[in-house]
Amino acid sequence: MTPMTEKLLGLLSKRPWTERWLTRLLGAALSSAAYLLCLPWDLRNRPESPGSTTETTPVSVLGVAALAVTLLLLAVYFGRRDALAWPLLVVAAPPATLMYLSFRTNPEPPDASLWPLTWAFSTLVMAAGVLVVASVARQFREDTGDSTDGLVFSHSSSGASSGTGGGSSAVRRPSLNPGARS
Repeated sequence: MTPMTEKLLGLLSKRPWTERWLTRLLGAALSSAAYLLCLPWDLRNRPESPGSTTETTPVSVLGVAALAVTLLLLAVYFGRRDALAWPLLVVAAPPATLMYLSFRTNPEPPDASLWPLTWAFSTLVMAAGVLVVASVARQFREDTGDSTDGLVFSHSSSGASSGTGGGSSAVRRPSLNPGARS
């Protein structure tokens, strides 16, 4: 990898702490901006026209789809680069907080509307989507350098080279007492 590619796509745990936190803050700002650009601040239903009994929502399918794509792309980026909890905090928490504030600033009393249920469901869907996508993105990480030495036992075949064809295989386990015979 080139140094610039390493800087943009490498693990955040290997970057200086200032770069780590600035990257996370930028991700939170991007997810907040995506929410503010894709969804209107006042999410309440409105009459289609003055005096109409039919209500319409200010939220468009295109806005929700654009927000979902943006959040999922950010989840892929942070899921690949950072620990698994960070995409939830960086990508899902800012839109959930903004949605809560949007619903909370409505003049209606909380018991007269369904906003707590709507907020909880939307937050759950956002968090689950971010967590699943980040988990999948982690599978495409490069080798982190973690060694598995000592976790894998060697497999030896005793008799496979004797030519009898009926050799048996045994797994040798490391002994706690290296000088003792097994």
